[in-house]
Amino acid sequence: MIELECLPFGAGQRGEGVCLRLQIGPCSILLDCGLHDVTSLKQVAVSSQSAWPVDLVFCSHAHPDHARGLLPLSQAFPGLPIYASEMTTHLLPLNWATSNWPDTSWCQALPWRVPLEFQDGLTVELFPAGHLPGAAAFLITYTSAEVGSKPVSLLYTGDFFLSNGRLAEGLPLAELRGLAPDVLIVEGSYGTARFPHRRQQENQLAEQILQSIQQGFNVMLPVPVLGVGQEILVLLRSHHLFTGQDLDIWVEPAIAAGCDAYLEVLPHLPATVQNFARHQPLFWDTRVRPRVRRLETDPTLNIAQTPCIALVEETTQVDQYCQPGRPWLLLLPQHPPHPMVASSSPTDSQPISLTQNLDLTVAYLQKLLHSGKLTYDTYLLAEHSDGPGTTQLIHNLRPQHVIFVHGSPTYLADLTSLDELSNRYHLHSPAAGTCLELPLGETLLQPPPTSMDATYEGELFEAETGVAVTLPNRITADPRWMRFADTGLVEAIWQGEMLVLRGRSQRELLMGAARQITPANGDCCATCLHYRGGRCWNSDSALFEFKVAPEGYCPGFTA
Repeated sequence: MIELECLPFGAGQRGEGVCLRLQIGPCSILLDCGLHDVTSLKQVAVSSQSAWPVDLVFCSHAHPDHARGLLPLSQAFPGLPIYASEMTTHLLPLNWATSNWPDTSWCQALPWRVPLEFQDGLTVELFPAGHLPGAAAFLITYTSAEVGSKPVSLLYTGDFFLSNGRLAEGLPLAELRGLAPDVLIVEGSYGTARFPHRRQQENQLAEQILQSIQQGFNVMLPVPVLGVGQEILVLLRSHHLFTGQDLDIWVEPAIAAGCDAYLEVLPHLPATVQNFARHQPLFWDTRVRPRVRRLETDPTLNIAQTPCIALVEETTQVDQYCQPGRPWLLLLPQHPPHPMVASSSPTDSQPISLTQNLDLTVAYLQKLLHSGKLTYDTYLLAEHSDGPGTTQLIHNLRPQHVIFVHGSPTYLADLTSLDELSNRYHLHSPAAGTCLELPLGETLLQPPPTSMDATYEGELFEAETGVAVTLPNRITADPRWMRFADTGLVEAIWQGEMLVLRGRSQRELLMGAARQITPANGDCCATCLHYRGGRCWNSDSALFEFKVAPEGYCPGFTA
């Protein structure tokens, strides 16, 4: 039987990058290298007395948590074969931003959908994975020279998305249906969460931004250097709600560099994007409204005087933009693409990631919130497949083993606890440093579940003053409980026949308190008879049922 093992140097949990060492027969392969430090790989080479720690390296896409360690790895082991898709090789330098981009000739480009033999019996084929332009899923097949031996196959998705984005088409599920690999290594970034369709998310975000602009706010979105920032920019450039809108879209330099990198590989982007670019510039345009401009990070530049949208880096100190003029609405993603990272409290001298450490931003933003210069809200624009999308992929592929990586341990545990998966497949969610042996055959017993039961039975009591729900104490053992019970307040919403409870966080309460601050001027929404719960309830007003800013005003004002 062919030996098959998987050793994660980084499993994409708790803020670590993804880096998986795969042993398939005599071949050793490294899948991604998102490590901050490649010392562990150097130790492998020393202990095995080899020139390289592995035979081959494959990079799924250019995001830092999958690629940041490739340059130091190549420098430590010159000549080590490293491969990726053509577009990924072009985007990789964005991970090491310098005045002169590093030479990436050490990473060789591979074509789509062409099985290539790298060693005797070892073939690799690339398929688009969605999520990011150039992102690839790798189908690895090994066939032993022994007579009668069966081929062993493994599919590694990297970060994947079944839905089409603005700049990347989704993973072509129809091409992989019924593949039946022996092992599937798949990400579980969103666990079992269920999201609306991608186009619905985009429409909601466009409406949210436009309403905020109309209510007198400028909008600031902290985004990664590569990926969602460019998606949002193309959305604003092409969405019908923004056509002809007299406003400026400002883009910070690092994100602008990602836009420029996309323009250099425009023929590799979806046909709809290429068609748009034939009629008007894809990104930079100061003639057609809304105008798109590069934003030089000059604290003396006050862009808040006129209606605008700013795409800034995650670590940007947002207070530099809070100058006299229109107030800012800071839009933060509801579901960060990477696991939360615990760190010390933010200070003025210590940049923080506004999208990865949402709970840590409260102290940093508090003075701005109460000054009236800034408020914030959240939006949903998923970059990965949700729970139903992940299970759909698994059921269509029909693997024997499923290895979940890239996500918080609790989200991955939710996936491995699903009956519809555990009854059909051998499920694994290894931590970094844990070697996972993958014996193949039809007589394997399903490994015991490694997570606690995620279903809790309780009781419901109705009284004259309200309704009480009691749940067993063991629910508090889940690490998510502290976040859910942070303030002791919950929000209930119907979803079909189900009533879903959601904990109210400190940042939500702080946001609500900031919005309820009464502005100095008298005639405004905050002092209007029809202003309740942050919305206008005057049926004669054009803002009826919309969220409105407390300092706003309309002809329907009633003292």
